[in-house]
Amino acid sequence: MEEHKKFMQEAIRLSREGMQSDQGGPFGCVIVKDGEIIGRGNNKVSSTNDPTAHAEVVAIRDACKNIGHFQLDDCIVYTSCEPCPMCLGAIYWARPKKIFFACSRNDAADIDFDDDFIYKEIEMPVGNRSIPSEQISQKEAVEVFKEWKAKTDRIEY
Repeated sequence: MEEHKKFMQEAIRLSREGMQSDQGGPFGCVIVKDGEIIGRGNNKVSSTNDPTAHAEVVAIRDACKNIGHFQLDDCIVYTSCEPCPMCLGAIYWARPKKIFFACSRNDAADIDFDDDFIYKEIEMPVGNRSIPSEQISQKEAVEVFKEWKAKTDRIEY
């Protein structure tokens, strides 16, 4: 457990460092493989004008670049806060073996980072969501999916 706490302390340190240098909100993340940090990230949303630059996404991008692969098999994610829906999705796509988090999503809501509305939106039927969505050009887009399915040299993920 001491090793896990050591890595979490690094994620927390990154959260403070990024916040104090005005890169973004107070969130940090490290990704570890075989006892070594392979990816680091802190929130950089406001400094990069990128709404996807959450600590976990930044750390995933860093780790994948460093290992030369798009999946984080056998890795552990240490994040200073329970991942938001976007980050949780990114983590699942990256396929690490475990996530450790420090603050909860309720702790984040207490400082005005409240993702509860997104969790609720995901559960709603598409037509009832607050951002209107409408399906168009499905027939043409499905043709590309069919080509993908038939592609014999595709990289599986």
